[in-house]
Formats: sequence, structure tokens, C-alpha cells
Amino acid sequence: MTAITILLGASLLLASCDTKGRAEGSGSEELVATGTTHDLFNQSGTGFTVIFQDHNGAHWFAGSDAGVFRSDGEELVLFTKADGLCSTGVLGIQEDREGRLYFDTSEGVCTFDGDTFTTLPIDSTSTDWTLAPGDLWFRMGWDHHGPFRYDGTTLHALRFPHTAEEDAFTATYPNVSYDPYGIYSMFTDRDGRPWFGTSSLGVCLFDGTSIRWLYEDHLTNTPEGGSFGIRAMIEDRDGHFWFCNTRERFAIPQQTDNGTDRVRYTATAGVQAEGKTDFPYFFSIAEDKDGDLWMASGEDGVYRKHGDALVHYPIDANNETVRTFSVYIDHVGTIWVGTLGSGVYRFNGTDFERFVPAG
Repeated sequence: MTAITILLGASLLLASCDTKGRAEGSGSEELVATGTTHDLFNQSGTGFTVIFQDHNGAHWFAGSDAGVFRSDGEELVLFTKADGLCSTGVLGIQEDREGRLYFDTSEGVCTFDGDTFTTLPIDSTSTDWTLAPGDLWFRMGWDHHGPFRYDGTTLHALRFPHTAEEDAFTATYPNVSYDPYGIYSMFTDRDGRPWFGTSSLGVCLFDGTSIRWLYEDHLTNTPEGGSFGIRAMIEDRDGHFWFCNTRERFAIPQQTDNGTDRVRYTATAGVQAEGKTDFPYFFSIAEDKDGDLWMASGEDGVYRKHGDALVHYPIDANNETVRTFSVYIDHVGTIWVGTLGSGVYRFNGTDFERFVPAG
């Protein structure tokens, strides 16, 4: 556990702040100094890596250093640390059954009830690996040794058990400066089981009873030799799992005690884009209402798995390649793409166009 987690867990500080955010023309000192809300959203170099739609239909855009933006179709509002947001380094947004929002950030997890941000205290002494309906899971950065589970009352800081892949990794990289168990991605399958994609040790599955691991080198490392980590994963409507790239799809049955900590699976051929000799790696993946898979693939734009075909959508702006990072499908099926430094895009049925919020 890192020092900041231990500190927060020991002190159990609970910070709250009433806020209304900052709308266009609010006149706050912060916006006067740096521009209007729309200026901050649309300015060159601003990227958004997290997109989310709440139960009221408002869209939230995070990942910008400026803060978190909320667009309801009529007004654009900016929330910052001055409003109680625990960090602008937002990694994910979730919503519970009561409609409270949770912001997973590099400096903590905070909730928003529509009026107030509240930073959750952390129990850093917990070893409570359990699974219950309504649990929310967080990663709080990239360098913790396990996930954080919120049961509605307590945010439990958990640690992954030792896996043999760690021994192989540390033997090859004895002086590595980061935790190979660091979580890059999380996903909950149709059976309610959480999956965790790590930086260097593959994928971890927790089924409520046991913790199991799935590791294949081509999922963590690219053919060129670079380390990619498990950036994204999904279970499609046919029950196949996809991890990081389209080379293979995985059939994963219900796990039984086989005396090991390995996930049992069968891998079969995936899909490849026409005219391509390699398989795209993706940072994010989502499934639309028709069962198509949409993937954000960095400088390679967006890919769409349509049946057994892989359709490519490169995105360019001002003769420069847009680096896609996240893909999100909202309640009405609109496909959104977050980028590194190029704003937000959405699919118009033919290609992707830059989103400019109203208000």
C-alpha cells in the first residue's frame, strides 16, 4: 500500500464541500484568469479520457486538468477542487442505485449527491475480499497493490495475493520502479464478477470466493516489444471476452477449484481489419445495442467489430492525427470518444465529429 493510502486510511478524514459548480459567465476568479467554461472545454490541447451519462441524462467529461465538466444540453458547468472535487485526475465515474455519482481519482474517491462532494475515508487495514450486490470497485491511480471496494459504508483497500507471474516479472526486471500489480482497468461481467487488468501481470478475476489469474504475453506486451498492460476488457453479448486486442476471443466457463490460481479458458481466433497485417490494441472498448464492439486505439483512431468484420475509423483534425483514448455509449446509443488533447468526438452515423457543448 502506498504512503498516501496508509495516511488516508489511518486518519479517516471526511472532507465535504457544498458546490454549485461554475457555469458560463460565473465570474469566478479561477475562470476569469483562465477563460470561460466553454473556452476551457474547447481550447486546443484539452483532452477528455472519461465520459459518463448520469440517470438524469447529463453527460460528464473528465480527464482535463481544468476539472470535470457537466453538460445537460442547455448549460455547461465546470467542477474543480475548489468545489470539493478530490482531484482533477479522474480515472472513472460510476453511479449507485440512489443516483449518487462516484469519482475515482488519483487522490481519492469522492461522491456527488447533486449538491455536495464528499471524499470517502479509506480503511487501509481491511483484508475483506468479499462480493455483494451493489459493491463499487475503484483503482485510485495506477500504482496500488490491489483495488478498493466500497460496500456503501466503507472503502476497503485490498491487496492482491502473490502470483507466480510476479516472480517471473521481478526476475526479469529486478529494479522496476512501479508495482506490477497496478490496475489499469476494471470490468464487471454479466455474472457480477469483477475483473482487474494489471500493468504487468495480466488479468485478475474475483468470483466472490477465489482470486484467479489469466496471463498471455501478447495481451500485456505488443509485438514491437513495448509493454501495453491490460488497458481494457469486455464480455460481449455472445459471452466471449476480449482483452486489449482483437487477436483472440476468450471463452471462460464458471470456475471450479482445480488446485491452482489460474483462470480456465479457451482462446479462439479474433478478428482482423481488411488489409491489415496486425491486430489493433485498444485502450477502451464498449458494446452497442446491436452487439457491435467499438474500440479506442490511440493514434489508430476507432475500430468497430461488426460481425466478423473490423471497420476502421481514423480521426484527423487540422491535418493532425487524433489520439483516441476512451469510448462510451450513452443511454440512447450515441457513441462518444474521448481523446488525448483533442476534445470529445461523437459518431454521426458515418464518421466522428468534434463535440461542442450547448449553453
